[in-house]
Amino acid sequence: MRGGTELGRVRGLGSAHEGTGHWWHQRLTAGSNLLLMAWLMISIARMGSYDFAGVHAWLANGWAAVPMALLVLSVFYHARLGLQVVIEDYQHNETRVVAMVALNLFIVACVATALFAILKVALGASV
Repeated sequence: MRGGTELGRVRGLGSAHEGTGHWWHQRLTAGSNLLLMAWLMISIARMGSYDFAGVHAWLANGWAAVPMALLVLSVFYHARLGLQVVIEDYQHNETRVVAMVALNLFIVACVATALFAILKVALGASV
């Protein structure tokens, strides 16, 4: 049995002083998701046609490609932050590290795929 007071035993095992930053990132990405999703819904509603050629022409425009890329980055970063909290709350052994690595790899793969597709269309790849 260790000596000292309860406060002495707890000291040094508290906050990592990163919770506020994580909280702000979640709120900022939620706000940007709200704005960018509103832009997407309005843009889709104003689109002339919804066939492949119409959507391709819309996304080939830089005014659509840049906000779409920002939306992808914001949504996936927000998802990563939320899933990180779930993993930290419910994984309590070495599987936490495996789950975090798997989450990061999944998010990077999804973002890379989505950005590649947006850039391919925006930079004029043939249909």
